[in-house]
Amino acid sequence: MANQDDQFKKVISHAKEYGYVFQSSEIYDGLSAVYDYAQNGAELKKNIRDYWWKAMVQMNENIVGIDAAIFMHPTTWKASGHVDAFNDPLIDNKDSKKRYRADVLIEDYCAKIEAKIDKEVEKAAKRFGDAFNKEEFVSTNPRVLGYQEKINETLSRMAKSLENEDLADVKALIEELEIADPLTGSRNWTDVKQFNLMFGTKLGASAENAMDLYLRPETAQGIFVNFLNVQKTSRLKIPFGIAQTGKAFRNEIVARQFIFRMREFEQMEMQFFIKPGTQVEWYNHWKETRLKWHLSLGMGAENYRFHDHEKLAHYADAAADIEFKFPFGFKELEGIHSRTDFDLSQHEKYSGKKLQYFDPEENKSYVPYVLETSIGLDRMFLAVFSNSLVEEELENGTTRTVLKLPSVLAPVKAAILPLVKKDGLPEVARKIVEDLKWDFNVDYDEKDAVGRRYRRQDANGTPFCITVDHDTLEDNTVTIRYRDTMEQKRVKIDDLRDIIKQEVDVRSWLMKM
Repeated sequence: MANQDDQFKKVISHAKEYGYVFQSSEIYDGLSAVYDYAQNGAELKKNIRDYWWKAMVQMNENIVGIDAAIFMHPTTWKASGHVDAFNDPLIDNKDSKKRYRADVLIEDYCAKIEAKIDKEVEKAAKRFGDAFNKEEFVSTNPRVLGYQEKINETLSRMAKSLENEDLADVKALIEELEIADPLTGSRNWTDVKQFNLMFGTKLGASAENAMDLYLRPETAQGIFVNFLNVQKTSRLKIPFGIAQTGKAFRNEIVARQFIFRMREFEQMEMQFFIKPGTQVEWYNHWKETRLKWHLSLGMGAENYRFHDHEKLAHYADAAADIEFKFPFGFKELEGIHSRTDFDLSQHEKYSGKKLQYFDPEENKSYVPYVLETSIGLDRMFLAVFSNSLVEEELENGTTRTVLKLPSVLAPVKAAILPLVKKDGLPEVARKIVEDLKWDFNVDYDEKDAVGRRYRRQDANGTPFCITVDHDTLEDNTVTIRYRDTMEQKRVKIDDLRDIIKQEVDVRSWLMKM
């Protein structure tokens, strides 16, 4: 765990040092669990959003995008169940006076057992060398099986208790597992209580006439209430999808882990409307499609896994998370949910308006079922950023810090470096910048020795460095250096656009799906 913590601290400090993420209102000592995306962070975030949008909306004829308002009529949240059931189970430690999410304490306990399994696998891999068969070891080793059984029993009991709203048993489980306050080691716990996560606000000129509103806790409801408007104006036939990216707000009491769990965050969601009875086929389709999107970024198949939900929402008939291996272990990155007709039926009931689709093939109207894919943009940012940050030992015994961002997402695609600040080299370099900036976000850097500039661009995640030297003046060629391999090539200035485009083009990355 210590190693994981160290790695995570490096991620957080690198994000600040290189202009990716700052603490919000830092000059006033910050605001807990609220962050600002800095100049490079804003670019990376935008590129991730665009990569999702292109794959989801542009590449699918039957999926369109909307941008619904953050404020919605308050009855929306009554219909969706958020007013009555959007709660987290919280527990206080009487000695430290700290508040925790009860389910997270239990999940963290299980993550520690999982770390023990990883240790056993590591030891066995060393012992058996090339002959080691991980699958066989995990499915037959008695110690590993014991650990796994403990995890399954614990999570299953927690899911059942939360589903039955048996908060006393959640507390009993924490006590039986002897879970202590992570800060003080105290086991002096209060009862578990439910806490609603929605932020309330008011709309109106005077306090007495103001309407109580909520900041939306998810973007999905904006899609559901617009279902019929979109269907009629776009003349889409079922199956079709509506996608949206946007801010959502949750009053997370125990927000933590940097930008993993924040109070103000961004979602990228797509609700896919289908004929009742076809949900199994579409559920499997979207599970597979979404995983392929993640894998197209080349961040390693071993860093992803599916986690099927033990505890289903009362309206769902299937749910799975795509989990990613963050520096603090495998955690949810994206959810795929088969939501049946719950959402549209609820809005029909509360609004008194029909939200049905007339199927010309069936010659009848029905309330469509919904298949949802929902990913946190900030979590995706953290997944990409933390996975890309590496320290490499070089042949000459030195180390370099390099941010190996997928080049399609990198904030700056190329840095143009004049070898020296004289002899006309800056002028040629500036001319290259002027030409390339129409197609790519590029940087001009003339400060320090060229080796130091390379290191700075490596740490910033820039895929290419283009060096203008004295030979450039003779033959119009420059040295292009590749971030990941540090390989250097001499190329014509006229070929630069094509070389960069080939490497950073969305088409070539999404074609891997």
